[in-house]
This record gives sequence, structure tokens and C-alpha cells, in this order.
Amino acid sequence: MEDLIMLPTLNSSSYLPSFVDDFFGKDLLSNFFNYKSGFSTPAVNIVESKNDFKIEVAVPGVNKKDLKIDIHNNLLTIFSEKEEKKEEKGEKFMRREFSYSSFKRSFSLPDTVDADKIKASYDDGVLAIQIPKKEEAKEKPSHQIEIS
Repeated sequence: MEDLIMLPTLNSSSYLPSFVDDFFGKDLLSNFFNYKSGFSTPAVNIVESKNDFKIEVAVPGVNKKDLKIDIHNNLLTIFSEKEEKKEEKGEKFMRREFSYSSFKRSFSLPDTVDADKIKASYDDGVLAIQIPKKEEAKEKPSHQIEIS
């Protein structure tokens, strides 16, 4: 039986020199440089049963409307992109911060799945994707064969 193959496509970390930290402070530039924030590859559980595969993706804090699922040539891709802009103005200062966070996970689907019947739901920070198997790929119950 073919297995799902996980292919994480984005995992990034950035480097922010300590002299910049000392001068500007980590909070001021952390979102702009994605320093220890902004990028994370979500944890994934994959379970196979006799009738389907289930993928659960932990995406707490991500809005349902920011999640996208795409299937192309038996490659299922889950991704999210979010951009935030903050602006703070005072009498003698103006502070603008931009943050951009995204992730992308791709899974190679076996030929035994019925891609047209894939369903997804989102509840409490968990994206659940149900990938049914084709009828001919489902496990058949055992039976005895009579000997003549």
C-alpha cells in the first residue's frame, strides 16, 4: 500500500545580530525580521484507516479564512499567509511595524485516494482533512475459499 509522504516546503528562521538587539531592542524589530516569530511549520498527525486517511494540522490562532487547501497532480498543499500592519503616532514620533507570517505544507497523495471527495473542517485551532480511498483500494474483509 502506498504511504502519504510529508514534504514540508517552508521552514525558516531569521538572524538578527545582537548589536541591533542592543540598540533597537528585540520587540521593535522582531516581527519585521521574523525573529523567533512569524514562521512556524504546523504540527501534523496523519492516520490511515481502512476507508480513508485523516490529516490533522495544528494551526492555533490562524483564522479559518486565512487557510487554503489546494490539490494539483496528487499533491495536496495547505497554506496560509497573513500580513499585519501597525502604526502608532505621537507628537514627536511615528512607529510602523509590519509583520508577515505564512506556512506551507505539502503531501503527496497515493493514487488510491479519491481526490474529488476530500473534505476539510476547522475547529478550535485544528484543521481536519478527510481523504477517502477509492472503492477498489479499501480493505476487503477476509473470506474462506472452498476447495473443490
